[in-house]
Amino acid sequence: MDTDTQQFADRFLASLTSSPGLHMWLVRPLQTLLATGEPVTIALLAARADRTEDEIRTALAGMPDTEYDAAGRIIGFGLTFNPTPHRYETNGRTFYTWCALDTLAFPAVLGHTAHVTSPCRATGEPVRLTVTPDGPRDVEPATAVVSLVAPDAPTSVRALFCNQVHFFASAEAAKDWLAQHPDARVLPVADAFEIGRPVVEQILAGSAPDGCC
Repeated sequence: MDTDTQQFADRFLASLTSSPGLHMWLVRPLQTLLATGEPVTIALLAARADRTEDEIRTALAGMPDTEYDAAGRIIGFGLTFNPTPHRYETNGRTFYTWCALDTLAFPAVLGHTAHVTSPCRATGEPVRLTVTPDGPRDVEPATAVVSLVAPDAPTSVRALFCNQVHFFASAEAAKDWLAQHPDARVLPVADAFEIGRPVVEQILAGSAPDGCC
């Protein structure tokens, strides 16, 4: 990784882990339950996270992007039951994710393999890949890239980060988008996975730097 990319990777990590809307200790328990394919109640999440229901409610109040059904059960946080461009198939179930990087990170967080299909943001051409806990493989087209941004302490992870993180069929296809987003980067899929790895490690550890969550 060259110096410029490493500096961007450092900003990227600092951006996500400083977000007040992302509680690292809650991400894995919540996504583990969502991956069963059933809506998640506060009581079930509290039991999985080994916290009180009041602690869970307080944490969720600070996570404004969380998706709920009409009964108040959680149906999405990164991994979601609601359709998005990023189709995520695993263990015979179909889910969706908020962004391209989610599709690369969640197999490592959840310990499974996923088959991903997502359209190129510029051309609509399907980008397909298989993602294991160790990273992506079988990327089609092989030239595919992922856009990444590093906003300052995003209060809404989805609005300020996820909505700018896309698959493109190639770096060439991303040129017009990059011209409109000069602070962004596009990286090969494998490199995007490596940039996201420290975030995955913090989710697996259930912690974040002091002052974050």
